This record gives sequence, structure tokens and C-alpha cells, in this order.
Amino acid sequence: MLRAPMSFFDTTPVGRIMNRFSKDIDTIDVNIPITIRVLVSSLAVVIGTIVVISYTTPVFLCVLLPLGLLYYFIQRFYISSSRQLRRIDSILRSPIYTHFGETVTGCSSIRAFGQQERFINRSDFLMDENQKSYFLSCLCNRWLAVSLDFIATCIVLFAGLFAVLARDTTSGGLAGLSVSSALQITLALNMVVMMTSEMETFTVAVERVVEYTELDKEAPTIINGARPPLDWPQHGRVKFCDYATRYRPGLPLVLRGLNFQINAKEKLGIVGRTGAGKSSMTLALFRIIEAATGCIVIDDQVIGKMGLHDLRSKLTIIPQDPVLFTGPLRVNLDPFEQYTDEEVWRSLEHAHLKDFVTSLPSGLQHDCAEGGENLSVGQRQLICLARALLRKSKILVLDEATAAVDLETDDFIQETIRTEFADSTVITIAHRLNTIMDYDRVLVLDEGTIKELDSPEALLRDRESIFYGLAKQTGLV
Repeated sequence: MLRAPMSFFDTTPVGRIMNRFSKDIDTIDVNIPITIRVLVSSLAVVIGTIVVISYTTPVFLCVLLPLGLLYYFIQRFYISSSRQLRRIDSILRSPIYTHFGETVTGCSSIRAFGQQERFINRSDFLMDENQKSYFLSCLCNRWLAVSLDFIATCIVLFAGLFAVLARDTTSGGLAGLSVSSALQITLALNMVVMMTSEMETFTVAVERVVEYTELDKEAPTIINGARPPLDWPQHGRVKFCDYATRYRPGLPLVLRGLNFQINAKEKLGIVGRTGAGKSSMTLALFRIIEAATGCIVIDDQVIGKMGLHDLRSKLTIIPQDPVLFTGPLRVNLDPFEQYTDEEVWRSLEHAHLKDFVTSLPSGLQHDCAEGGENLSVGQRQLICLARALLRKSKILVLDEATAAVDLETDDFIQETIRTEFADSTVITIAHRLNTIMDYDRVLVLDEGTIKELDSPEALLRDRESIFYGLAKQTGLV
């Protein structure tokens, strides 16, 4: 699962994944071993009972075959129905997990718009749909119990009847043993069929888990024989060669025929309307989505031929939504413990966070809540900036990194990037055009193609340019 491509997570609801990792894994780990143990012990009791009855009254073997055929028919009929009902139950449980997770995540918005009743009704509806299969499963079990009781009663009837008919040739003790053994077969026979059917229905969980072990995977993390030099990239030159990509097979291209070069140490801003393909360029650079045609070359190395770890470990991104993990602040800054405390403090100082971290009682050991909930959005963004400052990669990507912060924090981030990443290639997907006005060049995307590529000054001089229109909308001109 951890190696699955992002397209899998784009198309698979979280509830479906949760269902696999909770209920299905629990079925495999707990239910199947217990079922096997009960099945073996019950089967031994049934076989032993039939052997005893057949030994004491051999004529019983005449009715054993028709009873066995009836038993087999009932079992197969029940198992085929029960297995499908269990599969339906598993399918209908996933939307419950998904809806619950979405409700908890968006609880504040639901209350703000007064939609509690709608979400409660939706939850009740999903629960009712799931309970339909459970109710039918209970009915199947009752039908099976009645049918098996009938077979067990037949066994007791014939055991007693043959014992009476053979009273002249069979001792009273053996006749009593035959009848008493037949009386005990009811429960054991029920358990054999129940456990056999349970085993088959539980294999649905195995099928569903095996399905996730056969997912398509991303490219290898390391490809021996195609590893870049240790000091790669030395310059930070990025070249798109007739590059096109799509999010997954069957979908239209989101980037088409990109041909341009980002020079070493250049500061490039990428702008465009929503859906123009700005974030897709970032995903393509990190190979979150793979090329449909063409390639991307960084310092004479085609990134599509190298391992993902070799590529992604050399690039740095500050995303729009800052990512923090539960644990100490220092672990969030340096998860692999590659840097000294002095270097960590230096990065915090350059990110304008030193005073804040110093004021914390635990300092660098301050515990971050899940997703950094105990920090403001601006502080989380600055922590991502400090993380980037520690790595000092030759290529830095900012994916609308300042869209969720105030203007003052935005100014901090831009000032730090100008000074600390002066020797790096900076690619910025701009939300606020004023952040890229002093960049070397601006790339304007529209519908996945390059419409304009020039310096901000040159584009602003052309009143017919798309960039001029965007700047006018934001009040910059």
C-alpha cells in the first residue's frame, strides 16, 4: 500500500482502505484460526459418531448416502448465499467508514451551515443499507439450523429404528451406545456446516486483502546502474523536452508538449488560472505522475530513468498545505537525524521561528499534535521553510506555499528564499502575483500548454498578455 501510486489513492475512498486494514485483517487474524479449530474438532465428533453407529448397526450405512447427499446440497446452497451476503456486507461497510471520517473532518463546517440533520440521516441510511445484508445473513443461518436439525433428527430416527430392528442380534449396550451417540450429533453437525460455510465466507476477506497485495507500484526507489552522482544536481538546471502527462491512463492530458528550460540559479514563477496545470508540473517534477511522452532532464540526467528515492531526496518542496507529524518539533524538522542542533537552530533563525521555539517550555522537544493542530497555519508553513533550509537543495519548489498565510508571513518567507536560496533554482507556483514580480522569468500556463514565458517586466509591457490581465485583476497594474 505504501508503494502504491497516487492515482490509486485518488480513485479509492479512504473508507474502503480502512475496511481492508480493520475488519478484513481482523477476520484473517482472529476469526479464521478459531473457525479452523472448531471445524476440526466438530468434524472429528461427527466422523466418530457415524463410525460408532455404523459399527453397532451396519444397516445404517444404507441411509448414510442419501442423508450425506442431502447434507451436501444444503451446505452448498447455504454457502453460496452466505458468501455473497458477506461480500455485500463488506462492500456496504466501506461507505460508513468514509462518511464517518468526512463528518468528523468537516464537523465545524457542518455545524456552521446547519447541516447536522442531513449528515445524521445519511449516516442512518448507510447503516440501514449495511444492516440489510446482515439481516439476510441471520435468516440464512436460521434456515440452515432448521435444515440441519432435520438431518440430525433423521440420523437419530434411523439409529433408533435400526437398533430396535436388530434387537435380536445386537446387545442392549451397543444399541444404547448407538442411540446416545446419535443424540449428540446434532450440535456437532451444525458446527461442521456452520464452520465450513464460515471458512468460505471468511475467504472473502482474504480475497479483498490479496487484491491490495497485487496493486500496481511506483517505480523502484533505487535503480542500480542508473544512480546519479552523489553531488547531483550540481547546478539545478531543469529542462522539459516535449513533455506531456496525465493523472492516470484513460484521462486526458493535463500537460501537453512542454518545451522550455529553467536555467541554473534562476527564479521562475508559474502562473495561470485554476486547472491550467500549475500543480501538475510539480507532481511531474517529483514523478508523482509519470510522463506520457517526452522527459524531464535535470543537469543532464533524465529523471524518468532513476530511482524515486534518488530523485525526491535531491529536491525540496514547500507545499500549500504544510505537513507535520505527531512527535517532537525536532523530529519534524530533521526526521532522519542528519543535522546537528546548531544547524537546526540556524535554520529556525533564518525562518524567523527561533524566538517562538525558544519561548516554548520544551524547546525543540515540543510535541506537535497530529497535523500540527497546536500550531497556527503560519507557524506550520515556517516550519516547512526551516525544514527546506536544513536541506539546502539545488532545486526548491514552492507550490502556492504562501496562499494560506498572512502578508507579513509571506514577506518573511519570500525574504528568506531570496537570501538563503540565492544559489538555488527556485520554481514558484504563485497564488499572489506580487511574490514573483522580482523573479527572473514568469511562465504562464493555460490548459496544460505554455502561453507566455518572459520576464515580468516584458509581460507587463504587453497589455494583450495573459499575465497583464491577471495582474490587472489583482490590482497590481
